[in-house]
Formats: sequence, structure tokens, C-alpha cells
Amino acid sequence: MKKHIIILFVVLVSVESFSQNLNKFFTQADAFFKANVNNGKVAYSRIHTNKNELHSVLKLAEGITVLKSDTQNYQAFWINAYNLSVIKGIIDNYPTKSPLDVNGFFDKTTYSLAGKNITLNDIEHKLLRGNFKDARFHFVLVCGAIGCPPLISQAYLPNTLNTQLDTQTKLALNGSFLKVNTKKKRVQASQIMEWYKDDFTMDGSSEIDFINKYRTEQLDSKYKLSYFPYNWNVNKQ
Repeated sequence: MKKHIIILFVVLVSVESFSQNLNKFFTQADAFFKANVNNGKVAYSRIHTNKNELHSVLKLAEGITVLKSDTQNYQAFWINAYNLSVIKGIIDNYPTKSPLDVNGFFDKTTYSLAGKNITLNDIEHKLLRGNFKDARFHFVLVCGAIGCPPLISQAYLPNTLNTQLDTQTKLALNGSFLKVNTKKKRVQASQIMEWYKDDFTMDGSSEIDFINKYRTEQLDSKYKLSYFPYNWNVNKQ
């Protein structure tokens, strides 16, 4: 009996510690984004001058334990971890005009997060897209370039994540992510929709169907879809 009580106590302490660390990560990430992001642009120069806040939140992220089965916490953690790591990648190579100017920026450089040494591509394609069929990830994972959907000046949080995913998707599809010519019945979309077409056409739906799910002004079936070039210039303030 005594042994069982001790085991239960250890489990409860571990769960409480996990909860505290994860909540602390979300709080620090939120403060960092609020201080350094404005209108989707990042204050890389200021962060480069004083890296303490960035290093602090990423250090905290190293020791986080988060399970795929805990969907909201898992997704929120890895979205924030991705966006913070992109900023670190640019800061580590500052100044740079584009993340593509850094060899292996997405597929070779690794970050120590949640007990893993992991690349940005691994976070996006294996941990998020690979585990959850949700095209909205493309509107919240920000690759450090102007062509990406804008980075928000707050953290993604588990209790508001679904609303945040919807909000960012709606903003993109009612904004700069699309160029609509109503007279010619043509719509140009970001190349993200070309690169990840399968994500936007799941369950037999079309890209136009996906767009209309989130767009205020609907596009009818006569619209022809093409794509405009991606802007890889860094999203600096």
C-alpha cells in the first residue's frame, strides 16, 4: 500500500511539474512575441542586440514533455517552437536577406526542443502535418519570409488554438494570400497552395472549396486558379 502511495505521489508531482513548465513556456513565448512582433514583422535587429529572452524561452522548451495524444498542448507547443526556432535561425545568421541564403536553414540546422534534436522541416512535416490532417497549419507556421502568412504578436495557446487557427486562415484567404480578379474570374494564390496542394484538397474537395470555407466573398466554380511567386525576403521590421 505504501509503495502504491509513493508511486502515485511521484506521478502527481511529475504531472504538476509538466503542467507548470508548459504553462511557463506559453507565458514566456507570449511575452516574447508581444515584445518583438508588430504587424507580422519581427524586430530582428533588437533581438540580435539582446538575445536573452529568446534564449530563455528556447531553453525552457528543451525540457518540455508533450504528448501527441494531448492534442491541443502538443500542437500549440510545436507551432510556437517552430516560429521561435525560425527567429533563432535568422538571428544566428544575422544579418541575412532571406532564410534561403542560409544553407540547410529548414532541413539541416537542428534545434533542441522537447528532448529532441530536430529540424524545422521535421516539426512541420513529421510532427504536425504528419500527425494531423489540418491545412490550417500553413497559416500559422511562419518561415521568416514576407511570403509567409504574418506572424502574430502572441503565442498560440491550447485553449484558444482552434480559434487562432481559424482566424489566421480567414485573414490570409481574405487578404494578401490571394489576388482575385473578379472581371476575368481568375484567382492567384500563394505558392503554398501549389506546394501543398494535397493538404488543401483532402476529402475530395477542391482548392476553391477550401478557400470558400474561410473567405467572405465566395468564388464560384468558374474561377481559374494559378499561383504567384513566393517572396523569400526576410520578414524584418
